[in-house]
Amino acid sequence: MQISITGRHVTVTDNVKAHLEERLERSLSVFPRIESVHVILDMEKRNYVAEVVIQAANHIRISATEKSENLYDAIDRMIEHAERQMRKQRDKIQDHHK
Repeated sequence: MQISITGRHVTVTDNVKAHLEERLERSLSVFPRIESVHVILDMEKRNYVAEVVIQAANHIRISATEKSENLYDAIDRMIEHAERQMRKQRDKIQDHHK
């Protein structure tokens, strides 16, 4: 799984990068067909915005965005949101039979 991190108006420190990669590896390791993950961290007024775009096999594309005053809180909520979407997509594919 290829992970790329982009910071807009935010400096992505090593601690943030390590936290992000650790949470992504732990939560998205259940979904083996993920090809790439692109994380965008942004600052809007007083809120941090964390956005993730996940590319998977069979043209599956998941995106999730969360806002919070705390960067780590925004990251954690964003990963939980993306994980819910991936679980729903996986269940939809597995339950699709006659």
